[in-house]
Amino acid sequence: MNQSIDYAAILPLLLAALGALGVLIADLFVGAKGRASFPWVTAGILVLGLGAELGLWASGAGTRPRLTFCLDSRHATTLNCSYSVDSFTLTIQTLLLAGTLLTVLMAPRKFKAPFGEYHFLLLSSLTGALLMAGARDFISMTVGLETLSLPAYALVGFGRKRGEQSAAGAEAALKFFLMSVASTAVMLFGISLVYGVTGSVYFVDIEAVLALTGYHAGILTAGMVLTLAGFAFKISAVPFHFWTPEVYSGAPVPIAAYLSVVSKTAGFAGLIVTLELAFRTEMHNLSVLVAILAAVTMTFGNVVALRQRSAVRLLAWSTVAQAGYVLVPLAVTMWNGRDLSRVTVLSAGALGPAVTASVAYLVFYAAMNLGAFGVVSALGGTLAGGGELADYRGLSARQPRAAWPLAFFLLCLAGLPPGLMGLFAKVAVFRAATSGGLTWLAVVMAVNVVIALFYYLRWAAALFTPTGQDAPVSARLSRSVPLGPRIAVGLALVVSIVFSFYPAPAFR
Repeated sequence: MNQSIDYAAILPLLLAALGALGVLIADLFVGAKGRASFPWVTAGILVLGLGAELGLWASGAGTRPRLTFCLDSRHATTLNCSYSVDSFTLTIQTLLLAGTLLTVLMAPRKFKAPFGEYHFLLLSSLTGALLMAGARDFISMTVGLETLSLPAYALVGFGRKRGEQSAAGAEAALKFFLMSVASTAVMLFGISLVYGVTGSVYFVDIEAVLALTGYHAGILTAGMVLTLAGFAFKISAVPFHFWTPEVYSGAPVPIAAYLSVVSKTAGFAGLIVTLELAFRTEMHNLSVLVAILAAVTMTFGNVVALRQRSAVRLLAWSTVAQAGYVLVPLAVTMWNGRDLSRVTVLSAGALGPAVTASVAYLVFYAAMNLGAFGVVSALGGTLAGGGELADYRGLSARQPRAAWPLAFFLLCLAGLPPGLMGLFAKVAVFRAATSGGLTWLAVVMAVNVVIALFYYLRWAAALFTPTGQDAPVSARLSRSVPLGPRIAVGLALVVSIVFSFYPAPAFR
């Protein structure tokens, strides 16, 4: 039995996809003055998408999931659905839309932002990210992943000035493309092995088959590991991280911000639903692997970040370490032995409680990381990688309105007051590890938090250090900040301050 399409459930996807097509068509017919309004048109589309998400929240989708593109399952009490709108989907999609909105706003005037291709690619990539958040089968997930990634290759290669292609950007785009293609091939091979064992690509069916048969063949284990490796590349988990610093430093800073938040969040969304829905019955075998991946990722990312002197490269290695923190709660999510005879259409695919800590961390991380990237983008201008850390020395004397927000975002990332948002995020993850019996992982995380304090505080302290003889070098940073980046930084700052005093909404 086919279920009718719930167009309200997929409205955010439709807005992003149709908006991308509309911007591309408009680019063919408008002049230079019309193209200058494209950033604001794209921002309007994203605001409409956020309004659609609020409408879905108001309709009760957070408590009663809205399923669409469904077929009868081999199990009488469930449906095989390719797309689900529940509290997890709504939270992630809201985060993706808000992150893309800030990315659009933070692009400075010297960046190649007025052209329709940029906004077409950005909205197209966002469409794939939104699909990944709601996908509940491997085919939809793969389509979303490729729709997210393909436009991102071109975005990385955009020049920083109109009509100019950066050599570093072209090299970064090529590396990103080659590594991503390889990871997708590995992931597809893993999915094919899982399909061969279970006979289905639907997450609900895969979970039911594995739970009822207790099938634990080596071929299944290989398929699951290879599938998770594909997601590990997208979230920059070690040892699949090596593309991250090169791509971030070669790409325009707004695109680096987009990759660090929107693309990474979409990757985590795919990883979470795959672990929690499709492979939930096998988590007793996979949890150790995820725990080791989390420990190695956060440790390697933080240690290498200590040696960075470029602003964007430091943030790039920081995102690697942050990915390790997000992975921690996923390692303690265990199969709960549900009675599948009681699984219904609405309860099938419900995510476990430990995921709340990971999702909350993603929400907090997005606000503080986009804020830091926003300040770097606004001040760095055309400087490669957003400039060196030395360029930010004494910034408070020249640009206090930029220095103070940047210092606040760095304190949030470090988890220090007044950036309590970062502290709440780390405490939630730490509690998930200890309550799940992974005390050793909690200890590793605590050590890494201390390591990260050094490079975050070193950068924050430099903002208030007198320049002395370094004034000519520091003067390379822009002294005039366009309206868009100011709005982006302001919005990130407001959200970060609110969450620092009222974090409860992120944990719902």
